[in-house]
Amino acid sequence: MANTKSAAKAARQMKRRTAVNKARTSRLKAFVRKVEEAIASGNKSAANDALRAAEPILMRTAQKGVIHKSTASRKVSRLSARVRAMA
Repeated sequence: MANTKSAAKAARQMKRRTAVNKARTSRLKAFVRKVEEAIASGNKSAANDALRAAEPILMRTAQKGVIHKSTASRKVSRLSARVRAMA
């Protein structure tokens, strides 16, 4: 339990931010999962479309501080490499 008014307010803000960050993380995972499913199905055009949709979500999530910028760049790079490598 918070001992001061400022600590109580910080706890309230933390709860709110945690909920927002969880929503952003789950949205990010859903978009990445769509790309991976398209890659697994072997449909290059669907994989390309899914990657084009996922990339801005990844970068926005990094910009908001939910994930690190390097992590987002690495994920985009690895996904695009896998899409390029499709026959």
